[in-house]
Amino acid sequence: MLKVVVIGPESTGKSTLSQQLAAHYQTMWVPEYARQYLEGLSRPYEQSDLLSIAKGQLVQEDQLAQQANRLLICDTDLHVIKVWSEHKYGNCDPEILQAIRDRKYDLYLLTYIDIPWEEDPQREHPDPTMREYFYNVYRDLVMASGVPWVEIKGSLDERMTSAIAAVDKLL
Repeated sequence: MLKVVVIGPESTGKSTLSQQLAAHYQTMWVPEYARQYLEGLSRPYEQSDLLSIAKGQLVQEDQLAQQANRLLICDTDLHVIKVWSEHKYGNCDPEILQAIRDRKYDLYLLTYIDIPWEEDPQREHPDPTMREYFYNVYRDLVMASGVPWVEIKGSLDERMTSAIAAVDKLL
């Protein structure tokens, strides 16, 4: 089973691209578990919630991998929780760091910040400087991961074309 992760800053089209790729390849995609977790939370999230989110993300990924057709598209991975935790709290739970080391992926699709910000109550950093900051953090992360990666930018059609080319090369 090959695993492709769509990663990048907030509001860069990750979920849309993940859904479109899964439809194109007739396979499963793993939504970002944090979204449903936070929607069910009746208080602001705390650092301890990030471990629960990480565990939920992995459970969801493992369940959907059982139903996937040769390829699993992941709308994020635990690196996103690590980046968020380190930015907001200055550190990351060692259990999350270990899970990152234990999980293996085959391709990262890094979404660029060239599409307009869409307001959403769960998004925290609309400022263009912060979007660029987080893009650079994710770029450095995928570059250091040892996993092949491709930058995804342009219109929705251009993004899909680039993503399909990268996944086809992997297959």
